[in-house]
Amino acid sequence: MAERTYRIHIAAELAGVRVELIRAWERRYGVLTPRRTSSGYRVYTDRDVALLRRLKQLTDEGVAISEAAKLLPQLLAELDSESLTPEVSGGPGAHVDAWLAVALAAARAYDQPRVSAVVDEVLAALPPLRAFDDVLAPLQREVGERWHAGQLTVAQEHLVTQVVRARLVSLLHAAPNGGRRHAVLACFPDEEHELGLLGVALRLRHSGVRVTLLGQRMPATDLGRAVAALRPDLVGLSAVNDRGPEVFHDTLARVVEALPDGVPLWVGGPAARAHPEVCVRLGAQVFSDEDDWLRLVE
Repeated sequence: MAERTYRIHIAAELAGVRVELIRAWERRYGVLTPRRTSSGYRVYTDRDVALLRRLKQLTDEGVAISEAAKLLPQLLAELDSESLTPEVSGGPGAHVDAWLAVALAAARAYDQPRVSAVVDEVLAALPPLRAFDDVLAPLQREVGERWHAGQLTVAQEHLVTQVVRARLVSLLHAAPNGGRRHAVLACFPDEEHELGLLGVALRLRHSGVRVTLLGQRMPATDLGRAVAALRPDLVGLSAVNDRGPEVFHDTLARVVEALPDGVPLWVGGPAARAHPEVCVRLGAQVFSDEDDWLRLVE
């Protein structure tokens, strides 16, 4: 397995030091010689991160960096003897927290290229489903919550959403799309939020279910025609924006009326979870927790 590496801003977060300080230590004292990618970016190993953490500990204790640098052979020997791994240096959760922290900081700074760099690093380090479950979905939820709380602007939320959506679409293009069972996925007719739906499509494809993805703002009549032509094993709908029980009922009722008889219908998203009784009354199953994945792919 290739050794995991990190761009400098991630290494800085993991080690607890500033990027500028890492560069200064490299330039003045030669404490690290990071590798370079084909594009010229510095990348750091877990051993490098651990060394930075040791140097920070020494300087925090009052040792001048010029003196700490003289201890490099001893520090490196100690690290090698400990056979340091990512788990010893904080475990996968530490890396996830660092990725999220850097991405959120980049959003606050309106720095979309940095958000892209973090997300690309996540995708290079983790398998697709784990990248979505551990980082992409939590990042999008956190951004949404901070926007609702007034801590991020619409522009800051959008610049993250565009990056996450683009990467999810790429993951879907690369995902398997065969299998005996077939699902048609779409958003409610008035729904523009589709990241959750893209995540469901990714999970289903990796579970061996063939997916036809129709996306945002799918009119009920057109969805019904598509389902009649495709004859899928199930239909999945995403409903995020909650405009109240009456609007939800009327919208779902139009969809149910447009669909051919006998096709299992699943509805997920915050609006569906807010009105489960409406879904049950109209014959739809509510996707509400992880246990539903087992039922969905059976």
